[in-house]
Amino acid sequence: MAILEGNKNNFEELVLNNNGKVLVDFNAEWCGPCKMLKPMLDEVAADRDDVSIVSVNIDDEDELSAKYGISSIPCLVLFENGAESKRSVGLIPRDEIENLIGGK
Repeated sequence: MAILEGNKNNFEELVLNNNGKVLVDFNAEWCGPCKMLKPMLDEVAADRDDVSIVSVNIDDEDELSAKYGISSIPCLVLFENGAESKRSVGLIPRDEIENLIGGK
């Protein structure tokens, strides 16, 4: 599954109204660790069909960033059935991304 681009217009549909797991990647173009995280998220998206991955650019979506208290990036926020369940700040390896998402 491809990584979806999230914004204030589709966030509710993609994340909050989703009855499964959604991993939201809050990032920015200028962020080096964000760029290092993206290939790992691409792999996870390709390998797992039990989770959707949504990318939110904090520079373009400052309202969403503020609403979810994003102060450092990259920030991965796991939503389950529309509610935040876990959060990780900073660059993490793929196995930790998998641990954050949990079992299939």
